[in-house]
Amino acid sequence: MKKVEIYTSPLCGYCHAAKRLLQQKGVNYSEINVLAQPARKSEMMKRAKGRHTVPQIFVDETHVGGCDDLYALEQTGKLNALLGK
Repeated sequence: MKKVEIYTSPLCGYCHAAKRLLQQKGVNYSEINVLAQPARKSEMMKRAKGRHTVPQIFVDETHVGGCDDLYALEQTGKLNALLGK
């Protein structure tokens, strides 16, 4: 399985929804809380080509985008392939 990273904030409903989908699919992921680690937000923005909202999701070095992007991949049947399942 590929490395999945998700930049989040604990107060973000979209972050919780994205993590819930990943958990339902049995995906292990690394969570980076930008509220607790504010220095990591600039890292996230650089990797996400300027996007500043959370969540920002990465599979290996592929930028998936946010929660809506993740769910769109799931609905079109492309998420499993991206995750290497």
